Amino acid sequence: MRKIYRLKKRERQIKLSERLHENPFLTDEELAERYSVSVQTIRLDRLELGIPELRERIKNVAEQKLEQVKPLQRYDITGELVDLKLDQSAVSILEISEEHLVSHTLFAKDHYVFAQANSLAVAVVNAQVAQTGAARIRFIRPVKLKERLIARAIARSQQKDKTIVRIETRVQDELVFSGSFHVYKVMDTHKA
Repeated sequence: MRKIYRLKKRERQIKLSERLHENPFLTDEELAERYSVSVQTIRLDRLELGIPELRERIKNVAEQKLEQVKPLQRYDITGELVDLKLDQSAVSILEISEEHLVSHTLFAKDHYVFAQANSLAVAVVNAQVAQTGAARIRFIRPVKLKERLIARAIARSQQKDKTIVRIETRVQDELVFSGSFHVYKVMDTHKA
């Protein structure tokens, strides 16, 4: 009986490792549901495999992607940059914590949702310095404490100095924010 258990455990760990390699942003709860085991079992599997917890995985991916970003520094990006293809697309994740909340509520301040989208729009543009010149945005619903915002940017049209970037922010599969950002490449950063 012990041998059968170990074989099942080993197969699950192989699949777990492959799945997290494909998508490092899965939570222990999502993995537990997927493999029909407890969250504690997933944590033990990750520990045995040397796979860090979600926050550490996000941080590692973000640090790798941040090296590609020219116009922004680490402190300029709201959320964790987890994917970047310059002049094409980008993805960031922002977990809503108490510091993001409107006083005495469980709702996030809207400027954090906007800042995540805006900094992602600027990050996707391949320029030494880029700034948002205009934005048309829509807040679809308030964002709550402990929700994980996944913002996706797509560079739609590019002209010499301007790129239009479409942003959609979701909580799981639900759209909570969208916007179209006109991002301009700043050619001369020093005026005489």
